[in-house]
Amino acid sequence: MNAWETKVIDTFKQIQSRLEATPHLLRLGRLFSETVLVEVDGREFYLSFESGHIVSVAEGPSRKTPWRFALRTDAEALDKFWQARPEPGFHDIFGLVKIGRGRIDGDILSLVKNLRFFKDVLGLVRAKEEVAA
Repeated sequence: MNAWETKVIDTFKQIQSRLEATPHLLRLGRLFSETVLVEVDGREFYLSFESGHIVSVAEGPSRKTPWRFALRTDAEALDKFWQARPEPGFHDIFGLVKIGRGRIDGDILSLVKNLRFFKDVLGLVRAKEEVAA
């Protein structure tokens, strides 16, 4: 595993711990129990959710791991997505698709039914900006 893959896994682990400390998101995702594929530059990462909790983060590829839907993007786009104030197009997963830097595959209905939860979970690592006094 290279340094970039380690960073992505660590970021997903951060998301996992921040999700546990965010009761409103856990309540929002309480009916979401699926595995989601996040593919970055061809590298696969599987986020397994159980009742809104991330129970595992696994690196692929794996033909044995079934997933409900997939978000496919590139490393630069994902880094921009995780910035505190992403530039237009990088602020949202559908923004990534619109500007040609992302693709969504699989069960779109499952994504749409849990859209707010999934988008908020992926954005949990965005740094909070300091407010000037």
